[in-house]
Amino acid sequence: MPLGLGRRKKPPPLVENEEGAAAAGGGGRRRRSPPRGAAGGAAGGGPAGGGPPPPALRPRLAFHAQLAHGSPTGRVEGFGNVRELYGRIAEAFRIPPGEVMFCTLNTHKVDMEKLLGGQIGLEDFIFAHTKGQRKEVEVFKSEEALGLTITDNGAGYAFIKRIKEGSVIDRIAVIGVGDMIEAINGQSLVGARHYEVAKMLKELPKGRTFALKLTEPRKAFDMISQRAAGGRGGSTQLGSGRGTLRLRARGPATLEEQPSAFEEMAIAKVDDLLESYMGIRDTELAATMVELGRDARDPDALAQALDAQLGDFAFPDEFVFDVWGAIGDAKSPNY
Repeated sequence: MPLGLGRRKKPPPLVENEEGAAAAGGGGRRRRSPPRGAAGGAAGGGPAGGGPPPPALRPRLAFHAQLAHGSPTGRVEGFGNVRELYGRIAEAFRIPPGEVMFCTLNTHKVDMEKLLGGQIGLEDFIFAHTKGQRKEVEVFKSEEALGLTITDNGAGYAFIKRIKEGSVIDRIAVIGVGDMIEAINGQSLVGARHYEVAKMLKELPKGRTFALKLTEPRKAFDMISQRAAGGRGGSTQLGSGRGTLRLRARGPATLEEQPSAFEEMAIAKVDDLLESYMGIRDTELAATMVELGRDARDPDALAQALDAQLGDFAFPDEFVFDVWGAIGDAKSPNY
């Protein structure tokens, strides 16, 4: 998460803490649960087995937001997960909730390094990217790997987070980072999780052509009035507070300290493993796995914890061992 501008003058707070505190958040070979589709996963939907937590149990925080293509500043509050956040953004800007594709923090650009995942810094400024031009593309799968990394917005849309240089997709100029994958060969993917989309792309036969229906983020005609970047080279981080709002897939959002150095390193390593094994990136999923692995006594205990909470993913055993090793490597000697 953005850590702010260090010694620069602190800007006015971008978040109002109305209550000052959050409510409490709520060995051997393993049998795998088959994926259950959009109902499971780590990022996005409400608590398992019920609706959203009652308002009294949610942190009373208000964040400032803009539409990435240009808009007045709005105020969003009263959300406990990503889906609810999109709903509050839609209310603030009087647009349908389904128009919100994803959000970035402190920059209006389609910058996947600033993608809003499972945490929002208490002084982060939210930019919401909405649906723009739709396009249909014919792709010839000349190689087994297409060169795509997929993520999702936690509310039913999977989109492209990374395109490998020189890959099949990289050679198609009309396809870009941030594009939502709406359908493959006419099959709608709205509501699918990122790992389902990645699996479908991987299983497409080599040597054949397939059709992609994509929606790109809406682009601004004039970015001068945008409240974010200070120059052409990158974005300005507006926040400098240590606290974060943690958005959870199950249970209410909670106020926490910024991740420790160990947690940041471990989450980055596990996210890299997710990309390597599954073709997806998901910092909230990686953070959940680090939480489960931090207190596990051995790889088998980690595997059981992953099966219990994230069984939909059916992680292979070699992946679990690599996650265990990544978490161990990230621990400091004094941890």
